[in-house]
Parts: sequence; structure tokens; C-alpha cells
Amino acid sequence: MDATLTQYVPLWLVVLIKSAIVLLVVITTFAYSMLFERKVMGWMQLRPGPNRTGPWGLMQPAADAVKMMFKEDLTPDTADPLIYKLAPFISLITAMGVFAVIPFAEPTGDGWFGSIGDVNAGILFLFALSSIGVYGISLAGWASGSKFPLLGSVRSTAQMISYELSMSMSVIGVLILAGSTSLMTIVHQQARIWFVVPQLVGFVIYVITAVAETNRAPFDLVEAETELVGGFHTEYSGLRFGLFFIAEYLNMITVSCIATLLFLGGWNPLFGLGFIPGIVWFLAKAALFLFFYIWLRTTLPRIRYDRLMDFGWKVLLPVATLNLVVTAVVISFMGSQG
Repeated sequence: MDATLTQYVPLWLVVLIKSAIVLLVVITTFAYSMLFERKVMGWMQLRPGPNRTGPWGLMQPAADAVKMMFKEDLTPDTADPLIYKLAPFISLITAMGVFAVIPFAEPTGDGWFGSIGDVNAGILFLFALSSIGVYGISLAGWASGSKFPLLGSVRSTAQMISYELSMSMSVIGVLILAGSTSLMTIVHQQARIWFVVPQLVGFVIYVITAVAETNRAPFDLVEAETELVGGFHTEYSGLRFGLFFIAEYLNMITVSCIATLLFLGGWNPLFGLGFIPGIVWFLAKAALFLFFYIWLRTTLPRIRYDRLMDFGWKVLLPVATLNLVVTAVVISFMGSQG
């Protein structure tokens, strides 16, 4: 960090201010991503969507937040009181924590831009922290003291673990090409060509597994209303019920940011349009990925659970492994020739 800045602002204060700004931006993005989804789904389904609360429905997220806060918060008599109350916060904290190491733009010398913390093994930190979120879901189903939430949490845990393996395999090809696990280095290595080009198969696998990891349609089997009433959060109400949805949408934003960093060049511009700030490029690419999420939900029906698991283990995992082996062989051959 620049010495002239640290003379007046301590490092801990810079980190604190950046954390507060990122938290505010992430929460605001979550709120309006829900509105964006409902508006886009309305447009695709030839209906208006939310348009009553505020101009063009822009106050709908605030109205939903107030509604959640004032709803009655019930705790079942059969629930484990401590774990039942703790589970939503586990999902929320792990969903928020990953944004500490995500770089949204090229860092500057004064330390005010880039990620909050520059971790050399950034991608490993992201996967390690985000994988803990499954504990919130599994504990919520178990602590509710009801068979339907328990069944939903077990299905969710099996689904997330199964597709997490294929997701990790699809990302390793990018790490081999970049020669690093640092998110900054991975973006810098894409200055000439985005990794989506040499790793197109890995990108397709990542997109599919990201949808399954976040329990989104058509892979939202943990919330299959016709079978499980409402999934792992059936016994939750009020604000705790809303925390699970906050975590779900934050995870959507997270996988969109990871796809942007690993495959879509991060903040690197297109067509030589370098005069546009890098953070604008980053946000535009992440927003495009989110739009694709909504497009899938509006278009595809929910698939059967056994077919979901078969597809993950019998199709995605072998293809991801083959893609990894081919990438390693090609890079090794090119290195020996060079």
C-alpha cells in the first residue's frame, strides 16, 4: 500500500471501510437481483411482474424486507432450539465471507480497489468457504424435528456434494493454464485470450454444476413442493426464513463472479474498449451470467432426482475428468516442445 496513504489512514481502517462498502453493495445487489429476476420472468412469461410498490416496482425489495421482519417467528416444539436458530446464519455467513477475496477490478497502489484481502490461493479459499454452506442446510433440516425438512436437507447435501466434485474438476483445467491459484493472476493470464475459449468444455460443466450447487431450477429438487412440502426450510418463518433466500441469491452472485474471473476474463475488456472502467466490465459479465440463471428457471422444467444424480456421476464427472486429463497432456506437450 502507498506510504502516503498509510500515514493518515491505518491499514485496519482501510480494510474495515472496504468491508463495509462491499457488504452494502452485496446486500443491495441481492435485493435488486430478486426484483430483476421477477421482472425478467414476467417479461418472458408475458406478464408485468412487480409494479405496484414504488415507481416501476423499485421499492418491492424494501417491502419484502419489512414484511419478513414483522412476520411471526415460530419455533417448533420438536426443534433443537440452538441449532435451529444457528443454521440460517451459517448459510448466510459463508455466503457473505467469500466476497472478502473476490477482486472486482485491478487493484491500485493505494489499496482502495481490488479485493479486501489478496489471498494467493484465492480460488481454494472460495471453494473451501462456500462448501461449508451445506452445513447450514443439513443442520436446518435436522434441527427442525420434522421428516420433510430432514428429507429435503439430505437430498440437498447429496446433490451439492455430488456436483461440487465435478465443479472442482472443471476449474482445475483453468488453474493448469494459469499456473496459479491466485484470482488476480488468473485474470492477468486472460489479457490476451479468455479461458472460456480453450476451456469451453470446462465452462459448460461449471455452468451446469453452478446451477445445481445453488439449488436453482431445473435442479431445485430440495424445494420440490409436490414431494417435500417446501424442503429443508419448511419449519422456518419470518426473518430466519428470509435468511436462507439471502444466502441462495448471494451464492448465485458468487458463482457468477467466479465464472467471470475464471472463464470470462474478469475485468479485461472486449474489442479493445479499454476506456471503459474494468469494474464495469466485471459487473456486466456477472450480470449476464445471472440473466442466464433466470433464463433457465423460466424455460426448463424440474427434472427427477434420480436422473439428476445419474447425470452428475455418470456424465458430468467422467467428462470433467477427461477434460482435465486432456488439458494436462496438452500443456505438458507444449511445455516439452517449448
